[in-house]
Amino acid sequence: MTVLVSGATSQIGRYLLPRLSQAGIPVLAVSRKPQPSQPGVEWWTGDLGDALSAFRGRTWQAIVSFTSMEGWLPWLAEQDSAPAPRIIATSSMSVVTKQSSAQSDEQAVVAWLRRGETGLTTQAERLGMQWTILRPTLIYGAGIDKSLTPIVARARRARLFPIPMARGMRQPVHADDIAQAVVAALTSDAAARRVLEIGGGERVDYARMFQRVHASMAERTLPLPLPMTMLRLLAAVWPKARGPVSRLQQDLVADNGPLQSLLGIHPRAFQPDSSAWVPMSPDQARARVQLGQPE
Repeated sequence: MTVLVSGATSQIGRYLLPRLSQAGIPVLAVSRKPQPSQPGVEWWTGDLGDALSAFRGRTWQAIVSFTSMEGWLPWLAEQDSAPAPRIIATSSMSVVTKQSSAQSDEQAVVAWLRRGETGLTTQAERLGMQWTILRPTLIYGAGIDKSLTPIVARARRARLFPIPMARGMRQPVHADDIAQAVVAALTSDAAARRVLEIGGGERVDYARMFQRVHASMAERTLPLPLPMTMLRLLAAVWPKARGPVSRLQQDLVADNGPLQSLLGIHPRAFQPDSSAWVPMSPDQARARVQLGQPE
């Protein structure tokens, strides 16, 4: 039997595919763009909706989704029997950390995540499928994230690295640690019907997180400390900054206790090197997994 993976070229997917190959688990991976061949991976090119239409009547050992959970709901609702014994999907800790946001766009993200989680679990229960939802914190490690890597890219161009002097705790999680959690959930019933938070193995305050990213860069850039008074002024004149600035002093962390006790996954500390901010190809991901490299 095969595992169906959507979002296979995402930062988590790039680590998951070689880990499934190592485990001898064949994969059918969905990608919007053609991809180079990988051991143990069959690629289907197109969007998820078209793929699911083409896959009508097929069954798999499991389904893994790193794409929108809502995208699965119409298809699952049409099924009369389980297309796989289990489904594992990623959500986000934003469903918790942004739930009290005053910004309408952030409230919309929370509502979208909750609809996805509720819809997925409801359909899985109806079909008798085991389900696991992982809620990661800030993800890094493949050089394609939309949080820390763009900051590094701007700093390279400007030769200035902004460091907000905020003390809210953060818990960045490496994409490969999430991939390992997915493999563990695939091969064990321990996390069935559970929503599990997953953060990195270390909590650091916001300023220190930025300082470590700055220190990891191969290029020399000048650190630019940004005091909270300046950031609050920015939020006052730029509405889109209000939500993020309002959370700088808050602790946005995950409880890894259930993850560790149920799946035996202990994510790494936040000690990135310069390779974390360079887009990583699937071949590079496979090499890092095979060599056991942390970054």
